[in-house]
Amino acid sequence: PAVDEVVGLVGRGGAVPRLSAGEMGEAVADRTVFYPEGGGQVADTGTWTWPGGEAEVVDVVKPVPNLIAHRLRIVRGELAVGATVTMDVPEWVRRRTQANHTGTHLLHAALRKVLGAGARQMGSLVAPDRLRFDYASPSAPTAAQIADIERLVNEEILRDREVTKSILPMEEAKRRGADMFFWDKYSDRVRVVEVPGFSTELCGGTHLDATGQIGLFKVISEGAVASGVRRIEAVTGEAAIRHVGQEEAALRESAGLLKIPPLELPKRLQK
Repeated sequence: PAVDEVVGLVGRGGAVPRLSAGEMGEAVADRTVFYPEGGGQVADTGTWTWPGGEAEVVDVVKPVPNLIAHRLRIVRGELAVGATVTMDVPEWVRRRTQANHTGTHLLHAALRKVLGAGARQMGSLVAPDRLRFDYASPSAPTAAQIADIERLVNEEILRDREVTKSILPMEEAKRRGADMFFWDKYSDRVRVVEVPGFSTELCGGTHLDATGQIGLFKVISEGAVASGVRRIEAVTGEAAIRHVGQEEAALRESAGLLKIPPLELPKRLQK
């Protein structure tokens, strides 16, 4: 949680001095802990509280450069310009988003190592419950290549490398070999997120402090979404452990129907 001052409010008719219980509106504070939607990362949600009042943050947007607006639903009390509010993004919502965003950077680097530099990013989604990564490829990767990609990511997780974030001049970022997209949107100073020796990208999103905090990375699907564009969906951390557990339970149940050990199931099905 962080304590900050409300500097502007917008209601249905434009700028307003206050919002009351039951109303929806937008608010700007002098500082914020909430990340807006951007770079594939979904917006934070959470709460604002103040003496006698509470608001639910349902969305966070960046309508113009250097301005972050919070879309609020006033749950109780009255929120006025000049009020001091306590902002709170639930810890595990943030941690899961961070894990999926850092995992996305590791996935991108691993893809290019296994499939070649042509496997460039075409789009992504980073949410608390999953990640999605679209990439350029003329053909489907093999099962062995997907396994190699997954292995490379999990090796970086096990190495527990530091994830560094630096504000650098664009020329220095280029010198470091940072992956860049949407050239026209970058300013002269950029934020570089780096896993030393493995991944360097320009990124304004939220990330973990070390790769080991991801816990586990698991690919759950891969397929084509358009001509020359493919998509990988994956999960990390607790969601990855849960997914592996569900697959293991299905394997055990299937093997149990045949009264054989689970690892003998493929051979028995072939027969």
